[in-house]
Amino acid sequence: MFSKILIANRGEIALRIIRACKEMGIATVAVYSEADREAMHVSLADESYCIGPAPVSASYLNIGSILEVAVTTGCQAIHPGYGLLSENASFAELCGKCGLTFIGPLPETIRLMGDKEAARRTMKQAGVPVIEGSDLLQSPAGAAETAKKIGYPIMLKARAGGGGRGIRIVDGPEALDGAFRAASAEASSAFGDGALYMEKYLRPVKHIEVQILGDTAGNIVALGERDCSVQRANQKLLEESPAPALQDDARKKMTEAAVAAARAVGYVGAGTIEFLCSGGEFYFCEMNTRLQVEHPVTEMVTGIDLVKWQIRIAAGMPFPFTQDDLRVMGHAIECRINAEDPKRNYAPSAGTITMLHTPGGPWVRFDTAVYQGYTVPPYYDSLIGKLIVYAREREEAIRKMKSALCELVTEGIETNADLQLEILSDPAFISGEYTTDFLSGRGK
Repeated sequence: MFSKILIANRGEIALRIIRACKEMGIATVAVYSEADREAMHVSLADESYCIGPAPVSASYLNIGSILEVAVTTGCQAIHPGYGLLSENASFAELCGKCGLTFIGPLPETIRLMGDKEAARRTMKQAGVPVIEGSDLLQSPAGAAETAKKIGYPIMLKARAGGGGRGIRIVDGPEALDGAFRAASAEASSAFGDGALYMEKYLRPVKHIEVQILGDTAGNIVALGERDCSVQRANQKLLEESPAPALQDDARKKMTEAAVAAARAVGYVGAGTIEFLCSGGEFYFCEMNTRLQVEHPVTEMVTGIDLVKWQIRIAAGMPFPFTQDDLRVMGHAIECRINAEDPKRNYAPSAGTITMLHTPGGPWVRFDTAVYQGYTVPPYYDSLIGKLIVYAREREEAIRKMKSALCELVTEGIETNADLQLEILSDPAFISGEYTTDFLSGRGK
Protein backbone atom coordinates (compact mmCIF):
# COMPACT_ATOMS: atom_id res chain seq x y z
CA MET A 1 0.00 0.00 0.00
CA PHE A 2 1.13 3.57 -0.65
CA SER A 3 2.53 5.56 2.26
CA LYS A 4 2.04 9.03 0.72
CA ILE A 5 -0.32 10.33 -1.97
CA LEU A 6 -0.56 13.73 -3.66
CA ILE A 7 -4.08 15.02 -4.36
CA ALA A 8 -4.10 16.97 -7.62
CA ASN A 9 -7.41 18.72 -7.04
CA ARG A 10 -9.28 21.18 -4.83
CA GLY A 11 -12.63 21.67 -3.08
CA GLU A 12 -14.81 18.94 -1.67
CA ILE A 13 -13.27 16.14 -3.71
CA ALA A 14 -9.80 16.96 -2.37
CA LEU A 15 -11.19 16.70 1.17
CA ARG A 16 -12.96 13.45 0.31
CA ILE A 17 -9.68 11.89 -0.83
CA ILE A 18 -7.69 13.26 2.13
CA ARG A 19 -10.20 11.74 4.56
CA ALA A 20 -10.07 8.35 2.83
CA CYS A 21 -6.27 8.42 2.99
CA LYS A 22 -6.28 9.32 6.69
CA GLU A 23 -8.53 6.35 7.41
CA MET A 24 -6.13 4.12 5.48
CA GLY A 25 -3.05 5.44 7.28
CA ILE A 26 -1.72 7.18 4.17
CA ALA A 27 0.00 10.59 4.40
CA THR A 28 -1.34 13.27 2.04
CA VAL A 29 0.14 16.15 0.08
CA ALA A 30 -2.13 18.95 -1.15
CA VAL A 31 -1.43 21.46 -3.90
CA TYR A 32 -3.21 24.78 -4.14
CA SER A 33 -3.45 28.02 -6.08
CA GLU A 34 -2.82 31.45 -4.59
CA ALA A 35 -6.59 31.96 -4.51
CA ASP A 36 -7.00 28.81 -2.37
CA ARG A 37 -4.55 29.64 0.43
CA GLU A 38 -7.40 29.57 2.95
CA ALA A 39 -9.05 26.48 1.48
CA MET A 40 -9.86 23.61 3.82
CA HIS A 41 -7.94 20.98 1.85
CA VAL A 42 -4.79 23.01 2.41
CA SER A 43 -5.25 22.75 6.18
CA LEU A 44 -6.34 19.11 6.37
CA ALA A 45 -3.52 17.61 4.30
CA ASP A 46 -0.29 16.60 6.02
CA GLU A 47 1.67 18.83 3.64
CA SER A 48 0.53 21.63 1.32
CA TYR A 49 2.30 23.49 -1.48
CA CYS A 50 1.32 26.47 -3.63
CA ILE A 51 1.75 25.71 -7.34
CA GLY A 52 0.68 28.92 -9.03
CA PRO A 53 -1.77 31.82 -9.36
CA ALA A 54 -5.57 31.53 -9.40
CA PRO A 55 -6.28 30.49 -13.03
CA VAL A 56 -6.45 26.69 -13.34
CA SER A 57 -4.16 26.81 -16.37
CA ALA A 58 -1.41 28.22 -14.15
CA SER A 59 -2.08 26.08 -11.07
CA TYR A 60 -4.30 22.99 -11.01
CA LEU A 61 -3.44 22.21 -14.64
CA ASN A 62 0.26 23.03 -14.14
CA ILE A 63 1.52 19.50 -14.71
CA GLY A 64 5.19 20.34 -14.23
CA SER A 65 4.67 21.93 -10.83
CA ILE A 66 2.37 19.15 -9.62
CA LEU A 67 4.83 16.42 -10.61
CA GLU A 68 7.73 18.34 -9.06
CA VAL A 69 5.91 18.55 -5.73
CA ALA A 70 4.98 14.86 -5.86
CA VAL A 71 8.54 13.73 -6.55
CA THR A 72 10.28 16.06 -4.09
CA THR A 73 7.89 15.16 -1.25
CA GLY A 74 8.37 11.42 -1.76
CA CYS A 75 4.86 10.54 -2.94
CA GLN A 76 4.26 7.17 -4.55
CA ALA A 77 0.96 8.04 -6.22
CA ILE A 78 -1.26 10.89 -7.41
CA HIS A 79 -5.03 10.96 -7.08
CA PRO A 80 -6.55 13.37 -9.63
CA GLY A 81 -10.11 13.47 -8.22
CA TYR A 82 -12.59 14.45 -10.94
CA GLY A 83 -12.33 17.17 -13.58
CA LEU A 84 -9.02 19.00 -14.08
CA LEU A 85 -6.36 16.34 -14.89
CA SER A 86 -8.44 13.26 -14.08
CA GLU A 87 -8.97 12.31 -17.73
CA ASN A 88 -5.70 13.64 -19.11
CA ALA A 89 -3.89 10.68 -20.67
CA SER A 90 -0.65 12.64 -21.10
CA PHE A 91 -0.61 13.47 -17.39
CA ALA A 92 -1.19 9.80 -16.51
CA GLU A 93 1.74 8.83 -18.76
CA LEU A 94 4.02 11.46 -17.22
CA CYS A 95 3.17 10.16 -13.75
CA GLY A 96 4.50 6.76 -14.77
CA LYS A 97 7.66 8.26 -16.24
CA CYS A 98 8.26 10.04 -12.92
CA GLY A 99 7.88 6.79 -10.98
CA LEU A 100 4.42 7.74 -9.68
CA THR A 101 1.25 5.65 -9.81
CA PHE A 102 -1.68 7.44 -11.40
CA ILE A 103 -4.78 6.47 -9.42
CA GLY A 104 -7.03 5.82 -12.36
CA PRO A 105 -7.17 3.73 -15.52
CA LEU A 106 -4.31 3.20 -17.94
CA PRO A 107 -3.40 6.16 -20.19
CA GLU A 108 -4.41 4.26 -23.32
CA THR A 109 -7.87 3.62 -21.85
CA ILE A 110 -8.30 7.30 -20.98
CA ARG A 111 -7.21 8.29 -24.48
CA LEU A 112 -9.53 5.82 -26.20
CA MET A 113 -12.60 6.66 -24.14
CA GLY A 114 -11.81 10.39 -24.26
CA ASP A 115 -12.19 10.23 -28.03
CA LYS A 116 -15.98 10.01 -27.99
CA GLU A 117 -16.21 8.93 -31.62
CA ALA A 118 -13.62 6.16 -31.14
CA ALA A 119 -15.39 5.10 -27.93
CA ARG A 120 -18.62 4.82 -29.86
CA ARG A 121 -16.98 2.52 -32.44
CA THR A 122 -15.39 0.41 -29.68
CA MET A 123 -18.72 -0.06 -27.92
CA LYS A 124 -20.42 -1.00 -31.17
CA GLN A 125 -17.79 -3.70 -31.75
CA ALA A 126 -18.34 -4.96 -28.19
CA GLY A 127 -22.06 -5.39 -28.83
CA VAL A 128 -23.12 -2.49 -26.61
CA PRO A 129 -26.13 -0.63 -28.08
CA VAL A 130 -25.23 2.76 -29.60
CA ILE A 131 -27.39 5.55 -31.01
CA GLU A 132 -27.54 5.88 -34.79
CA GLY A 133 -24.82 8.33 -35.77
CA SER A 134 -21.74 9.11 -37.81
CA ASP A 135 -17.97 8.93 -37.90
CA LEU A 136 -16.04 12.22 -37.66
CA LEU A 137 -17.53 15.00 -39.76
CA GLN A 138 -15.21 16.86 -42.13
CA SER A 139 -17.30 19.95 -42.90
CA PRO A 140 -20.76 21.55 -42.54
CA ALA A 141 -21.60 20.28 -46.02
CA GLY A 142 -20.68 16.73 -45.04
CA ALA A 143 -22.68 17.10 -41.85
CA ALA A 144 -25.72 18.17 -43.91
CA GLU A 145 -25.53 15.01 -46.02
CA THR A 146 -25.21 12.82 -42.94
CA ALA A 147 -28.12 14.57 -41.21
CA LYS A 148 -30.35 13.82 -44.21
CA LYS A 149 -29.64 10.12 -43.81
CA ILE A 150 -30.09 10.06 -40.03
CA GLY A 151 -33.06 12.44 -39.93
CA TYR A 152 -33.59 15.49 -37.73
CA PRO A 153 -33.33 16.34 -34.90
CA ILE A 154 -29.64 15.54 -34.56
CA MET A 155 -26.94 16.30 -32.00
CA LEU A 156 -23.47 17.52 -32.91
CA LYS A 157 -20.93 16.35 -30.32
CA ALA A 158 -17.28 17.16 -29.73
CA ARG A 159 -14.91 14.23 -30.04
CA ALA A 160 -12.94 15.44 -27.02
CA GLY A 161 -13.71 16.77 -23.55
CA GLY A 162 -16.98 16.81 -21.67
CA GLY A 163 -19.01 18.98 -19.32
CA GLY A 164 -21.64 19.72 -21.95
CA ARG A 165 -19.31 21.81 -24.12
CA GLY A 166 -19.03 21.33 -27.87
CA ILE A 167 -22.61 20.04 -28.09
CA ARG A 168 -25.39 21.48 -30.23
CA ILE A 169 -28.91 20.19 -30.88
CA VAL A 170 -30.14 20.89 -34.40
CA ASP A 171 -33.83 20.62 -35.28
CA GLY A 172 -33.58 21.35 -39.00
CA PRO A 173 -31.19 21.94 -41.93
CA GLU A 174 -31.42 25.74 -41.74
CA ALA A 175 -29.64 25.76 -38.37
CA LEU A 176 -26.98 23.15 -39.11
CA ASP A 177 -24.22 25.32 -40.57
CA GLY A 178 -24.20 27.81 -37.69
CA ALA A 179 -24.47 25.05 -35.07
CA PHE A 180 -21.58 23.12 -36.64
CA ARG A 181 -19.27 26.13 -36.60
CA ALA A 182 -20.28 27.13 -33.06
CA ALA A 183 -19.83 23.63 -31.64
CA SER A 184 -16.48 23.20 -33.36
CA ALA A 185 -15.22 26.58 -32.15
CA GLU A 186 -16.36 25.88 -28.58
CA ALA A 187 -14.72 22.45 -28.55
CA SER A 188 -11.51 23.85 -30.03
CA SER A 189 -11.38 26.58 -27.39
CA ALA A 190 -12.21 24.26 -24.47
CA PHE A 191 -10.29 21.12 -25.47
CA GLY A 192 -7.90 22.12 -28.25
CA ASP A 193 -9.80 19.80 -30.59
CA GLY A 194 -12.68 21.01 -32.78
CA ALA A 195 -13.54 17.63 -34.33
CA LEU A 196 -17.25 16.71 -34.26
CA TYR A 197 -19.43 13.72 -34.90
CA MET A 198 -23.21 13.34 -35.08
CA GLU A 199 -25.88 11.31 -33.34
CA LYS A 200 -29.61 11.07 -33.74
CA TYR A 201 -31.09 13.28 -31.03
CA LEU A 202 -33.52 11.35 -28.88
CA ARG A 203 -36.19 13.16 -26.88
CA PRO A 204 -37.39 12.69 -24.27
CA VAL A 205 -34.66 10.58 -22.69
CA LYS A 206 -33.48 9.47 -19.30
CA HIS A 207 -29.79 9.70 -18.48
CA ILE A 208 -28.81 6.62 -16.48
CA GLU A 209 -25.27 5.54 -15.65
CA VAL A 210 -23.76 2.38 -14.22
CA GLN A 211 -20.84 2.50 -11.75
CA ILE A 212 -18.15 -0.06 -12.44
CA LEU A 213 -14.91 -1.12 -10.79
CA GLY A 214 -12.12 -3.11 -12.41
CA ASP A 215 -9.08 -4.56 -10.65
CA THR A 216 -5.65 -5.46 -12.01
CA ALA A 217 -6.57 -9.15 -12.01
CA GLY A 218 -9.18 -8.56 -14.73
CA ASN A 219 -12.25 -8.66 -12.49
CA ILE A 220 -15.06 -6.24 -13.38
CA VAL A 221 -18.04 -5.54 -11.12
CA ALA A 222 -21.02 -3.20 -11.40
CA LEU A 223 -22.32 -1.33 -8.36
CA GLY A 224 -25.81 -0.43 -9.46
CA GLU A 225 -27.02 2.53 -11.49
CA ARG A 226 -27.75 6.22 -10.93
CA ASP A 227 -30.48 8.30 -12.55
CA CYS A 228 -28.88 11.61 -13.56
CA SER A 229 -31.70 13.04 -15.67
CA VAL A 230 -32.18 16.27 -13.68
CA GLN A 231 -29.89 18.50 -15.70
CA ARG A 232 -29.43 22.09 -16.80
CA ALA A 233 -27.36 22.87 -19.91
CA ASN A 234 -26.11 19.25 -19.87
CA GLN A 235 -24.89 19.68 -16.29
CA LYS A 236 -26.29 17.32 -13.64
CA LEU A 237 -28.03 18.85 -10.61
CA LEU A 238 -29.55 15.87 -8.79
CA GLU A 239 -28.78 12.15 -8.87
CA GLU A 240 -30.40 9.14 -7.25
CA SER A 241 -29.86 5.41 -6.94
CA PRO A 242 -31.45 3.14 -7.86
CA ALA A 243 -33.10 4.67 -10.93
CA PRO A 244 -36.81 4.84 -9.98
CA ALA A 245 -38.38 4.13 -13.38
CA LEU A 246 -36.04 1.36 -14.51
CA GLN A 247 -37.59 -2.08 -14.75
CA ASP A 248 -35.65 -5.08 -13.44
CA ASP A 249 -35.13 -6.70 -16.86
CA ALA A 250 -33.81 -3.42 -18.32
CA ARG A 251 -31.60 -2.94 -15.25
CA LYS A 252 -30.10 -6.40 -15.75
CA LYS A 253 -29.42 -5.79 -19.46
CA MET A 254 -27.93 -2.35 -18.80
CA THR A 255 -25.66 -3.72 -16.09
CA GLU A 256 -24.47 -6.51 -18.37
CA ALA A 257 -23.81 -3.99 -21.16
CA ALA A 258 -21.81 -1.78 -18.77
CA VAL A 259 -19.63 -4.70 -17.68
CA ALA A 260 -19.13 -5.71 -21.33
CA ALA A 261 -18.12 -2.13 -22.14
CA ALA A 262 -15.57 -2.06 -19.33
CA ARG A 263 -14.24 -5.48 -20.25
CA ALA A 264 -13.85 -4.44 -23.91
CA VAL A 265 -11.24 -1.86 -22.92
CA GLY A 266 -9.62 -3.84 -20.11
CA TYR A 267 -10.77 -1.28 -17.59
CA VAL A 268 -8.88 -0.84 -14.32
CA GLY A 269 -10.15 1.47 -11.55
CA ALA A 270 -13.44 3.26 -10.96
CA GLY A 271 -15.43 4.34 -13.99
CA THR A 272 -18.93 5.02 -15.21
CA ILE A 273 -20.78 3.87 -18.31
CA GLU A 274 -23.46 6.40 -19.24
CA PHE A 275 -26.59 5.45 -21.17
CA LEU A 276 -29.52 7.30 -22.70
CA CYS A 277 -32.87 5.55 -22.31
CA SER A 278 -35.75 6.14 -24.70
CA GLY A 279 -38.79 4.15 -25.76
CA GLY A 280 -37.88 1.15 -23.63
CA GLU A 281 -34.39 0.93 -25.16
CA PHE A 282 -31.01 2.12 -23.90
CA TYR A 283 -27.94 3.31 -25.78
CA PHE A 284 -24.31 3.95 -24.89
CA CYS A 285 -23.61 7.65 -24.37
CA GLU A 286 -20.04 7.81 -23.06
CA MET A 287 -17.60 6.38 -20.56
CA ASN A 288 -16.18 8.54 -17.77
CA THR A 289 -12.74 7.19 -16.89
CA ARG A 290 -12.68 8.74 -13.42
CA LEU A 291 -14.56 9.16 -10.19
CA GLN A 292 -17.92 10.89 -10.68
CA VAL A 293 -19.21 13.86 -8.70
CA GLU A 294 -22.23 11.74 -7.80
CA HIS A 295 -20.29 8.71 -6.51
CA PRO A 296 -21.66 9.12 -2.92
CA VAL A 297 -25.13 7.84 -3.85
CA THR A 298 -23.56 4.57 -4.95
CA GLU A 299 -21.53 4.41 -1.74
CA MET A 300 -24.72 4.90 0.28
CA VAL A 301 -26.67 2.06 -1.35
CA THR A 302 -23.80 -0.44 -1.64
CA GLY A 303 -21.62 0.28 1.40
CA ILE A 304 -18.56 0.31 -0.89
CA ASP A 305 -16.09 3.18 -0.40
CA LEU A 306 -15.20 4.00 -4.00
CA VAL A 307 -12.26 6.27 -3.19
CA LYS A 308 -10.62 3.67 -0.98
CA TRP A 309 -11.10 1.08 -3.67
CA GLN A 310 -9.57 3.38 -6.28
CA ILE A 311 -6.47 3.51 -4.09
CA ARG A 312 -6.44 -0.24 -3.37
CA ILE A 313 -6.83 -1.08 -7.07
CA ALA A 314 -3.99 1.28 -8.00
CA ALA A 315 -1.84 -0.48 -5.39
CA GLY A 316 -2.57 -3.82 -7.08
CA MET A 317 -5.09 -5.24 -4.60
CA PRO A 318 -7.64 -7.67 -6.14
CA PHE A 319 -11.29 -7.65 -5.13
CA PRO A 320 -12.16 -9.82 -2.11
CA PHE A 321 -15.73 -9.93 -3.46
CA THR A 322 -17.56 -10.94 -6.63
CA GLN A 323 -20.58 -9.49 -8.39
CA ASP A 324 -22.82 -11.93 -6.51
CA ASP A 325 -21.60 -10.49 -3.19
CA LEU A 326 -22.73 -6.95 -4.04
CA ARG A 327 -26.21 -5.69 -3.15
CA VAL A 328 -28.01 -2.40 -3.72
CA MET A 329 -30.05 -1.67 -0.60
CA GLY A 330 -32.43 1.24 0.06
CA HIS A 331 -32.42 4.55 -1.80
CA ALA A 332 -30.01 7.51 -1.94
CA ILE A 333 -30.36 11.01 -3.40
CA GLU A 334 -27.70 13.65 -4.00
CA CYS A 335 -28.37 17.36 -4.53
CA ARG A 336 -25.53 19.47 -5.86
CA ILE A 337 -25.33 22.76 -4.00
CA ASN A 338 -23.97 25.41 -6.34
CA ALA A 339 -23.01 29.00 -5.60
CA GLU A 340 -25.34 30.47 -8.20
CA ASP A 341 -28.66 32.30 -8.44
CA PRO A 342 -31.34 30.42 -10.42
CA LYS A 343 -33.53 33.56 -10.35
CA ARG A 344 -30.87 35.46 -12.30
CA ASN A 345 -30.29 32.88 -15.02
CA TYR A 346 -27.95 30.92 -12.74
CA ALA A 347 -25.47 33.78 -12.35
CA PRO A 348 -22.41 32.66 -10.34
CA SER A 349 -22.30 33.94 -6.76
CA ALA A 350 -18.82 34.48 -5.34
CA GLY A 351 -18.29 36.08 -1.93
CA THR A 352 -17.79 35.45 1.76
CA ILE A 353 -20.04 33.00 3.61
CA THR A 354 -21.13 35.01 6.63
CA MET A 355 -23.16 32.20 8.17
CA LEU A 356 -23.18 28.47 7.56
CA HIS A 357 -25.28 25.74 9.13
CA THR A 358 -25.01 22.25 7.66
CA PRO A 359 -27.69 19.54 7.97
CA GLY A 360 -27.30 16.55 10.26
CA GLY A 361 -29.09 13.44 11.44
CA PRO A 362 -28.92 9.73 10.60
CA TRP A 363 -27.88 8.94 7.02
CA VAL A 364 -27.37 12.60 6.05
CA ARG A 365 -24.02 13.47 4.46
CA PHE A 366 -22.77 16.87 3.30
CA ASP A 367 -19.57 16.72 1.28
CA THR A 368 -18.19 20.25 1.21
CA ALA A 369 -15.02 22.28 1.58
CA VAL A 370 -16.64 25.57 2.62
CA TYR A 371 -16.89 26.97 6.15
CA GLN A 372 -18.23 30.07 7.87
CA GLY A 373 -15.96 32.97 6.92
CA TYR A 374 -14.72 31.23 3.77
CA THR A 375 -14.68 33.36 0.62
CA VAL A 376 -15.94 31.50 -2.45
CA PRO A 377 -13.52 32.53 -5.24
CA PRO A 378 -14.83 33.52 -8.69
CA TYR A 379 -12.29 31.43 -10.60
CA TYR A 380 -13.61 27.89 -10.28
CA ASP A 381 -16.65 25.66 -10.69
CA SER A 382 -19.74 26.84 -8.78
CA LEU A 383 -20.15 23.53 -6.88
CA ILE A 384 -19.65 24.20 -3.15
CA GLY A 385 -21.12 21.02 -1.72
CA LYS A 386 -23.07 17.82 -2.23
CA LEU A 387 -25.95 16.95 0.06
CA ILE A 388 -26.62 13.20 0.17
CA VAL A 389 -29.29 11.29 2.06
CA TYR A 390 -30.11 7.61 2.43
CA ALA A 391 -33.35 5.87 3.42
CA ARG A 392 -35.01 2.49 3.09
CA GLU A 393 -37.42 3.69 0.40
CA ARG A 394 -37.45 6.48 -2.19
CA GLU A 395 -40.42 8.32 -0.66
CA GLU A 396 -38.63 8.47 2.67
CA ALA A 397 -35.41 9.61 0.97
CA ILE A 398 -37.26 12.49 -0.72
CA ARG A 399 -38.70 13.64 2.61
CA LYS A 400 -35.29 13.34 4.25
CA MET A 401 -33.67 15.42 1.51
CA LYS A 402 -36.33 18.12 1.80
CA SER A 403 -35.73 18.29 5.54
CA ALA A 404 -31.97 18.51 5.03
CA LEU A 405 -32.26 21.26 2.43
CA CYS A 406 -34.47 23.29 4.76
CA GLU A 407 -31.80 22.94 7.45
CA LEU A 408 -28.98 24.12 5.17
CA VAL A 409 -28.14 27.81 5.71
CA THR A 410 -25.57 29.68 3.62
CA GLU A 411 -25.69 33.43 4.09
CA GLY A 412 -23.48 35.81 2.13
CA ILE A 413 -23.82 33.98 -1.18
CA GLU A 414 -26.72 32.72 -3.28
CA THR A 415 -27.22 28.99 -3.82
CA ASN A 416 -29.59 26.72 -5.73
CA ALA A 417 -31.00 25.06 -2.57
CA ASP A 418 -34.50 26.49 -3.13
CA LEU A 419 -34.49 25.17 -6.69
CA GLN A 420 -33.59 21.71 -5.37
CA LEU A 421 -36.61 21.88 -3.05
CA GLU A 422 -38.81 22.77 -6.03
CA ILE A 423 -37.46 19.80 -7.95
CA LEU A 424 -38.15 17.38 -5.10
CA SER A 425 -41.73 18.66 -4.82
CA ASP A 426 -42.50 18.48 -8.54
CA PRO A 427 -45.00 15.73 -9.50
CA ALA A 428 -42.82 14.71 -12.46
CA PHE A 429 -39.89 14.07 -10.14
CA ILE A 430 -42.00 12.34 -7.51
CA SER A 431 -43.35 9.98 -10.16
CA GLY A 432 -39.81 9.03 -11.18
CA GLU A 433 -40.70 9.51 -14.84
CA TYR A 434 -38.75 12.78 -15.28
CA THR A 435 -36.39 13.16 -18.26
CA THR A 436 -33.46 15.38 -19.21
CA ASP A 437 -35.77 18.20 -20.37
CA PHE A 438 -37.36 18.38 -16.90
CA LEU A 439 -35.75 21.78 -16.09
CA SER A 440 -36.24 23.37 -19.51
CA GLY A 441 -37.17 27.03 -19.20
CA ARG A 442 -36.57 27.31 -15.44
CA GLY A 443 -34.32 29.90 -13.87
CA LYS A 444 -34.75 32.64 -16.46
